[in-house]
Parts: sequence; structure tokens; C-alpha cells
Amino acid sequence: MRGAKSAKWVAGAVVVALAATACGGSDSGSDKKAKGDGQVSMQISEPQHGLVPSNTYESSGSEVVSALFTGLVSFDEKNEIQLAMAESIETEDNVSWKITLKDGYTFHDGTKVTAESYVDAWTYAANQDNAQETNALFAKIDGYDKLSPGPDKKPTAKELSGLKVIDEKTFEVKLNTPFSAFKSMLGFNAFFPLPKAFFEDPEAFGDKPIGNGPFKMDGKFEHNQQIKTAKYDKHPDADKIEASGVTFKIYANTDTAYKDLQAGNLDIMDTIPTAAMATAKQDLGDRYVEGTASGVGYIGLPVAYNKDFEDQKLRQAISMAIDREAINQAIYSGTRPPADDFINPLVPGYREGACGEACKYDPKKAKALYEESGGLTNDSLEIGYNADGDHKGWITAVANQIEKSLGIKVTAKPFEQFAAILDALGDKKYTGAFRMGWLMDYPNAENYLRPIFSEEAIENGSNYGGYVDEKFEKLLDEADRAPSEEEAVKLYQQADDIILKDLPYIPVYFYQLNAGHSEKLSEMRIGTLEHVEWDSVKLS
Repeated sequence: MRGAKSAKWVAGAVVVALAATACGGSDSGSDKKAKGDGQVSMQISEPQHGLVPSNTYESSGSEVVSALFTGLVSFDEKNEIQLAMAESIETEDNVSWKITLKDGYTFHDGTKVTAESYVDAWTYAANQDNAQETNALFAKIDGYDKLSPGPDKKPTAKELSGLKVIDEKTFEVKLNTPFSAFKSMLGFNAFFPLPKAFFEDPEAFGDKPIGNGPFKMDGKFEHNQQIKTAKYDKHPDADKIEASGVTFKIYANTDTAYKDLQAGNLDIMDTIPTAAMATAKQDLGDRYVEGTASGVGYIGLPVAYNKDFEDQKLRQAISMAIDREAINQAIYSGTRPPADDFINPLVPGYREGACGEACKYDPKKAKALYEESGGLTNDSLEIGYNADGDHKGWITAVANQIEKSLGIKVTAKPFEQFAAILDALGDKKYTGAFRMGWLMDYPNAENYLRPIFSEEAIENGSNYGGYVDEKFEKLLDEADRAPSEEEAVKLYQQADDIILKDLPYIPVYFYQLNAGHSEKLSEMRIGTLEHVEWDSVKLS
């Protein structure tokens, strides 16, 4: 998915019970009085763009649009696919897919969600002229090459030929290659539907989106302040949701958010700041949430845009100059285990120790490799990071480790907001090393490889380093066409081995869930895609 601003939510549901679990359903009488107005607040950072699902490829915006929209599928605590708005999703060959919708879903403006709502939304996202962040995720649908022919070329079609509306509830999807993970992919926000109103004014829609989810906008997106929502009573699951609305509070500083959480002025915080990590359990008691998560934290290297990073030995030297376990213990109190693969342990395909010695701290060998590579210009390295995500501590520690191990000057460069560094990287305006993280869009090894390291992800994805390798591309394509999941995983692992050797990014740690909530909540579950599952939130 997206470059994650920080560790977000656990992949694989976690239930936190503080007191007697409140009953589900709408509040009434004394129960409503006890729960106050039922409004819940959650901490996020400023989303990179307006709240359009197909243009949302970072964690804060994704959290919001996932509350405003309901997709075709969701995932249970075992990462298994569950039908959401889809009544059925059928295929015999992983190429041709028939999708039938459930009845009862309407957009927040009262219009009905139909097959056309999906076809129109996907066609818009796949057209390169619309510059949607998630454009590359539609590349496997027939006709994508006509809508996204590449830089300096213009689309030669107006529709995705692989999409066909059969009737109001049914549409067909034809892929240009077999892809067994397609059904799983449909759980990501890029594949949410859009109402007719979107196409009348996409920019205005971003500030006040009209979704089909359990919450609707309550006013406009107040940039750098808040995004306020109210429960949509006509949603099929409305009776399961106790919160009357969610206010997503935008914070530039996580320490400030944590103080608000402790004071009861904030109800959900997705990441405990590093300064409070050692005391969070004591501070919050049963309101502290921890568990495994789907993210991987990296140091990214712009291999295509800065000649200093072209040599693989230099990249390996930087990797071996980092003491991952020291970062885990000293900065994160043991809650960020060292990363030893590009694939997260939560999905099939992860291999313990896959990175080998390249991800092990060895300052002596790191120094030797650095000298063999010819080193960096002026023996100087800069690492950019977003200051709104509480990354200063670990990036500063990494900078100090590399500086000491390699005998060079290393500077940590803060960007005020995550959106700012994403824009600078996307526009090729920043060519230093950079902090980046990845949370999965869907539970499949492919999602840790293609969206970050493939050639197509340079212009339409998250390949901010510009890395390209033909053998890697070929293995991804072979894995996509594999007749079974087991065979696909083996091929994805071979592709993984290539980037583990080349190190276009340097894996540093695996995320873990370290969150907290207020006394206002008695129960909360956090799902596979790192989002709060709002039907699980119970009010005290």
C-alpha cells in the first residue's frame, strides 16, 4: 500500500477488552446517556491528497476512506477473504471474473451502488491522465495499456476493455494474465466504488467525499486540523456500530497526541511515540494495545537518480553498518524486531534470515565494502524522514551508527509532513536516502514486491528509488501466472532473493502494533489491513 507513516495497526485482529463488553446496536435510553454523544476521535497525520480512494496510497488517508467506503471484500483474523459488498466473486481460470453485488448499499447522497459504480471508478483510476496514486494496481485488467500507455504518450481509449457491466448488480472483469491474488486485491481502497457525483467535480469530492461506508462526512475535510464523520444510518451494518461518528484529528506531533490520549482528549492513537514506549504499558494499563503488524521499515536509496548509490557494495555497506537490534532495544524497547526479509512474517513467503549477512551488523566488513565501492561524494550521506511520524529517534540513531561504522558524515533531514517527502520523492526532487515504510494492501507476498520495486511502480506506484531489474520483472510475471498459490510463493521468493542481493531499499525492522485508546472504549478490534474495524468498537 503506500509508504506507511509509522507502524499502524495489527494485521490479524486483536481484541482489547477493558470492562464488561457493551452490547452492539444503536444506543437508547440510559445506555446512550452513559456513553455521551458516542463520538470517537482518532489520531492521524495529514493525508497526502484529498479523500479519493484511488488517489489514496498512504496510511492516514487510507484509514479515513476505509471508514467512508465499503469494498467488495474484507479479511478476517486469519487473513482469509470475507465477502463484504460482493455477493459472489467467481472465476474458473483466474483470468475471467464475475462479480455480483449485494442489495442494500447506497452512497451517502442516497444514490444506489451499482456495477457501473465500480466500472466507472476503476476506469478513472486506470487512466494515466487522472494521475491517481494507485493507477498501477489496475495494470492486470485488459485495456490498461490503452489507458496508461506511459510517459509522453496519450491514452487511446476511454474505457477499460476488460470491464463489462452485465446488469445493475453484476459486472465482469477480464485480466490480461492469470492472477490468483486478484480477489484478495479487491479488499484495498483503490477498488472502492464511486458515485456519479464524483465525476462532476473530482477535486471538490476530495474535500467532501460521498462514500458507501458506515460513516459519512460531517462537513468538509479541514486540512491540518480534522476530518469529521457521522454514522450513516442506511448502511447495512449500521446497527452493529455503536459510535455515532469518528473525528480523525490531524496531529503534526505524536507526543502531543499521546498527551491528549492520556488526558482523555483523544480516543484512539495508532502509534505510541518512541519517547513513551518504555512506559506506555504502565501509563495506559489495559488501554495499551500491542501485537504483530504487517509493516516493514526501510531506508530507501534512489539508485536511479543519484550515482552515489549505483554500486551494490555501497548499499550493502550501509546495510551492514546498521545495528538493527540496538535500534529495536534502545529506541523501541524491544517492539521493532530486526527485518531479515522484504516480505513480512505475516504472509506466506516470508523466510527467516533470508537477507543473510547483508542485514547483520558488521562494521568492519561494512567499512571494507564502502572503501571497495569508492564511497559517497564527499563521504557524506543525508537521510530524509517525515517529522510528523515520530521517526527522528530511530533515523538519528541509524545516522549515528552509519557515521561511526563507515567513518563518514551522516545527516538526518526532517520533512515537516509525510505528504511533503512523498511528493518530493515522487517528483524526483529529493535524491538523498530516505525513511520509508510499507503496510500491505492485501495479504500476499506479491504486495511486498511489485508495488515497491517493479518498473511499472516508478511512475504508477511506490518505487521511489527507480530500481529496475529484468529478471525480477520476469519472475513476478511468472509468479502471477502460477497455477497454484504454492508455486506462486516459490517464484515470489526467487524475485525476493534478487532485491535482497541488490538492496535497492534496506530493510531495518518489522512493525509491531503499539497503540492505545481512552477509557471511552471498552473493546476494539484492529484488522488485517491495519484499520480499526468500527463494528467492533464498543463504548464504555
